[in-house]
Amino acid sequence: MDIMNVLDKGYVRLVNHMGSDLTVVNSARVSYAKESKELSEKDIKLIKFLAREGHTSPFRHVIVQFEVYAPLMVARQWWKYVIGSTHQEATGDSLDAWNESSRRYITEEPTFYIPTSSEWRGKPENSKQGSGDIVTLEIGETYTHELMAYVEEGVSKYEAALKDGICPEQARLFLPAYGMYVRWYWTASLQSICHFLNQRLEHDAQKEIQEYAKAILELTKPLYPNSVEELIGVN
Repeated sequence: MDIMNVLDKGYVRLVNHMGSDLTVVNSARVSYAKESKELSEKDIKLIKFLAREGHTSPFRHVIVQFEVYAPLMVARQWWKYVIGSTHQEATGDSLDAWNESSRRYITEEPTFYIPTSSEWRGKPENSKQGSGDIVTLEIGETYTHELMAYVEEGVSKYEAALKDGICPEQARLFLPAYGMYVRWYWTASLQSICHFLNQRLEHDAQKEIQEYAKAILELTKPLYPNSVEELIGVN
């Protein structure tokens, strides 16, 4: 499995990866000029020790690359982890890279995330952020239709601007931004990925990005089962 569908039209695809649990072990043991050829119980204990004690630099020698297709509101939350990646540890860069499609250059048909009538959430009772329970179907249906109409109007104006010769980088101003799907490549160290997962799998994270975090976990854990097991909930 190298791709997982998320939300109505989104997905996460595993593009490439480097290293294994053994890479983590050998990156730690190089200090003593030692190397393991096969993962042993002793090596697994070392991974547990590294994660527990916060010795995270060996986990930065493992790299994973994903292609993500998600609404802009998810992308901009995710982008915070790239901006802050060099500050996660005093020991150095966590090796994050991000390259995103741009409507300055592409004019493919825009796609939008439209929640169904049963997916709209109300305000939380005791928090300034996040959301609460699902609203009534009647209210949900009203806002699904409202959003669809808003998107259709924006797309119509966008296409009209392009037809009249307006450049794509300005015509895109007519597109409703937050729900529009964007595509990007995210390349990150295992430490950085697990830092993202620890925060975005939490119950108080926005539900949409939680769904993407679950997909990242499902694609990553089979590659590095021991390391992910120890880093999730620790880092």
